[in-house]
Amino acid sequence: MKLYIIRHGQTDWNVQGRIQGRQDIPLNAAGRSQAQMLAKGMEKRPVTAIYSSPQLRAMETAMALAGNQGVEVIPLPELVEIGYGDWEGRTASDILTKERKLYEEWWQHPATVAPPGGETLNQVDARCKKAWERIKGEIKGDTAVVAHGGTLAHFIVHLLEGQPDAAEIVVGNASITTIQYEPENETAVLIQANDQEHLSAMKKIS
Repeated sequence: MKLYIIRHGQTDWNVQGRIQGRQDIPLNAAGRSQAQMLAKGMEKRPVTAIYSSPQLRAMETAMALAGNQGVEVIPLPELVEIGYGDWEGRTASDILTKERKLYEEWWQHPATVAPPGGETLNQVDARCKKAWERIKGEIKGDTAVVAHGGTLAHFIVHLLEGQPDAAEIVVGNASITTIQYEPENETAVLIQANDQEHLSAMKKIS
């Protein structure tokens, strides 16, 4: 069976380069169009379940997909974006200017160092594993997982544990990363990463 790992559509904060984290930022007009194009692009890839981060931008994307697929969205709190605490709403350049020492310490040791009020990557990894255990226990067929760039990077690494280049996968807005999962032996193999072909109509318009 296949797992379709999907990042939410674009938000204004994506465009502005502001760290979103746990802030509930909605899709912008372009993001809503991306979500509809994603839903269209998934028409030939029917799913039996859609799991989503409960954050608004992810749920808006998941609901667009669900409308075409005829399945309900299952909110999964463990799929929320990485918590950046006091850094949310700010740009990396602003943080570097005002809190360079702490930012560099976090950048060098993110597994154990958290932004003020945020979480470490060890904590992110732990909840990604928990999310996968839930999905794995309920999976009955091809499944979509809708969440955020940071969290999905860790979720994918967990699924493809030990496989070359897994840590290098970066997912763009409204992209689809396809993984073949075999429940009999619990193996996962990357089929395609960061597919955005369904957004080509938007690129032509812009």
